[in-house]
Amino acid sequence: MAGGAAVSANPLKQDVRSHTKCLIICFVATLATFQYGLDYALIGGFLSMPGFLKVYGYYDEKRGSWNIDPTVQQLISSLMVIGTFFSSLMVGPFSQRYGRRVGLWCATLINFVATSIMMATTSVGLLYFSRFLLGISVGWFLTFSQVYVHEVAPAHLRGIAFAVYQTQLSVGSVVGAAVDYATHKIPDRRAYQIPLSVFFITPAIQFVLLFWLPETPRWLTVQKRDDEAEQSLRKLRNKNIAEEEFQAELIEIREGTRKQMEGTKSVFMDIWRGTSRRRTLLSICVICFHAGTGSSWVVYYTTYYLEKAKVPDPFAYSILTTCCGILGVLFSFLYVRKIDRRDIMLYGIMGCGIFQLMPAIAWSIAPNSKAASRAVVASVALFKFAYTTMGPYAWLIGGEYPNNQQRGYVFGIASALNFMFTWLGTFTAPFFINPAALNWNAQYGYIWFVSCLIMTVFTFFFLPETRDRTLEEIHEMFEANLPARKFKGYVCVGVEGMAARALGKDLEDDGAVVDEKARVRSLSRETRGSK
Repeated sequence: MAGGAAVSANPLKQDVRSHTKCLIICFVATLATFQYGLDYALIGGFLSMPGFLKVYGYYDEKRGSWNIDPTVQQLISSLMVIGTFFSSLMVGPFSQRYGRRVGLWCATLINFVATSIMMATTSVGLLYFSRFLLGISVGWFLTFSQVYVHEVAPAHLRGIAFAVYQTQLSVGSVVGAAVDYATHKIPDRRAYQIPLSVFFITPAIQFVLLFWLPETPRWLTVQKRDDEAEQSLRKLRNKNIAEEEFQAELIEIREGTRKQMEGTKSVFMDIWRGTSRRRTLLSICVICFHAGTGSSWVVYYTTYYLEKAKVPDPFAYSILTTCCGILGVLFSFLYVRKIDRRDIMLYGIMGCGIFQLMPAIAWSIAPNSKAASRAVVASVALFKFAYTTMGPYAWLIGGEYPNNQQRGYVFGIASALNFMFTWLGTFTAPFFINPAALNWNAQYGYIWFVSCLIMTVFTFFFLPETRDRTLEEIHEMFEANLPARKFKGYVCVGVEGMAARALGKDLEDDGAVVDEKARVRSLSRETRGSK
């Protein structure tokens, strides 16, 4: 439900204007996520370009048009996703040692190498290798930027920061579709080389701007570099923030992180123990919602899918449907600070399921008809709208659940598994939609409708509510072993005490807080008794 804001211990002003500096920094950190949307749109368009198919495809005499072997199609599309899988697995150990910012720098360098190979080669083997290498780059752009945003954005603005992240990804998709449309009639290799050159632009800009970005204060605190953590937090916060508010947030981060680090030094093993196991599994599940909606086949094969559904001018309609994705994420700016995370996920996933079912039914009733083609176009547009209204917040929720020490490991593993399932969807889709294989076309949506139904039920029963909570509060609630339904409205006494001490308040002398503590103890006893 929308309801009121959570009873949060966030000591900062709950507005936007006081945190514009941090939002700009988050924008820079997520800049190269543009690459992920760009890749989806560009490569999907290449599969329908004569200039590309003359090099990597064949002319189908029977159908009188250019086509591509399903296996080649699968590998070109899916090897990038395999690269993201392996790079995401490396996020935990790499970021534990070198931090979030260095990971983004490395991603830009790998991107330059991969793009150069793709533009220069005509060898399908080298194309496969460059796609894998690009996947490593894109995987690091996505995971490191999101972990960075989780750790620097104020609690009440993490949703806005992730909407910005999704906007950049969606804009990348529109740019990719538009550039493909402009070059798809060029009869030679320039048809795809010109679009590929766009891959250099955003990472080059980010590479330079990263020199002005601080490392995250929570990572620096985990490394026991407290003075640097304070300097980092000052760079992230506007100068008009009161000093007592700043100190309250700093103490909350320091003391909260120290408590989270109590235990063994084996971080990878710790994420599967005690209360951390639940947090890890929830993060994995919610991040894998991306793959579970079937977004991989709808987004990656949009142009090809529309072409095989006999939609006139599939490149133009691909741009149109991609613009609906931007409208979806822009629409989410209006509600992300007002509506609970659980509701966003519930309604978004339900929408994705319905818009997978619609074209499947239409194609079953009247395959290859104009009515079915129109249903395909409408459902793709509506799916992208629904997907982008919930997509960024699956990443957001998945990164909020782990604690500060374990976030890199958990988020990396969860992202890797999501990319693995995305690869599975991307790799198998040609078997279902390619005319040379099963030729199911839109009926493939039946499978993904069932998947969305399962995720809706999971969200309703198991997903905790974390809107407007600081990362330290979320840790305290998980440590209290609260059921999912008890997260909303829970008062985090421990974290609230840290903030209060920094603000110069005496909690024990404050009757209202003492009464609240008694209520929380009663709620905790009730919670334990219900298990």
